Amino acid sequence: MEANDYKVRLEIFEGPLDLLLYLIKKDEVDIQAISIERITRQYLNYINTFKLLNIDLASEFIVMAANLMYLKSRTLLPRVEQTPEEDAEDDDPRWELIRQLIEYKKFKDAAGFLSLRELEQEGRYAHQPEASDRPEEAPPTLAAVSIFDLIRAFQNVLKRFEESHDFGDIIDDRFTVSDKIEWLMEHFQLGESRRFEALFQSATTKAEVIVTFLALLELMKLNQFVVRQSDLLGDIVIERRCGNAEKFED
Repeated sequence: MEANDYKVRLEIFEGPLDLLLYLIKKDEVDIQAISIERITRQYLNYINTFKLLNIDLASEFIVMAANLMYLKSRTLLPRVEQTPEEDAEDDDPRWELIRQLIEYKKFKDAAGFLSLRELEQEGRYAHQPEASDRPEEAPPTLAAVSIFDLIRAFQNVLKRFEESHDFGDIIDDRFTVSDKIEWLMEHFQLGESRRFEALFQSATTKAEVIVTFLALLELMKLNQFVVRQSDLLGDIVIERRCGNAEKFED
């Protein structure tokens, strides 16, 4: 199975507005100060990376891409007439998008606050539950670290790889996603963790970088590997989970 034959199916709970908020937070700018030209370029870069990885995207992502390109084209059009000061806000092509982002962020923040309160409430009353066979920790999933963080890290790896390798040399090595799944399982001990970038140090081709990342995504779906991040936009660490080797082999 070659990289371009492998279809990635992930449960991406984030939508296009989540990606836009992520890009705004990454740039450390205020929502109302966003640059349509910059955020459109970054958004399309993410969409192109999803396509490169053959990841299925919801139609909402494509609709938002079209909307951003439309807004960008409006900002480039010359003004035929000078807009009165009081109507400047309505004339700003960004404003409807800004309103959507502000409202969406309010709901996200409120949901996050309620989730924290729920966790606090669960720990308010002491109780002695009966012993059960339930594992102490629920299996982490891909959502533990945002898919956007993973794509950002992958983009950085791919960019550095392309800058440091001479593609004039012909290298015959070909790897499949299955090959790299086997490689990751063999080279990670149970509980071992490494920096995300370390997974690609031995890669000799762009295709090998891609299939290694696809293999990692597949193993994360199977709860064989988890990703951890110390802080927002910080370094990503990959860890092989303990206790799932036998289940995987079955």
